[in-house]
Amino acid sequence: MRLLLAIPLGYGWTALATASLARFLPLPALEATIAATLASFGIYAALIVWIFHAQHPGRAALLMALSAAAMAGPLWISILLEGRL
Repeated sequence: MRLLLAIPLGYGWTALATASLARFLPLPALEATIAATLASFGIYAALIVWIFHAQHPGRAALLMALSAAAMAGPLWISILLEGRL
């Protein structure tokens, strides 16, 4: 269960976080993309450590799902309104 959370789902969560950061950082598009991509390595590493440290993998999965939904909503609306990713 932890491997499933950490590797593929963690990668997807990190990709969503990276896209959200690139979209909402108050920088020009190129600099925001580079900064978000560089931050993604630390985000992914911290997420994996957190998942393997969690006492209840089910709670970790629920928290990942809720936070992914919280990131996906504004990102989706922003892409629909502005068109730049």
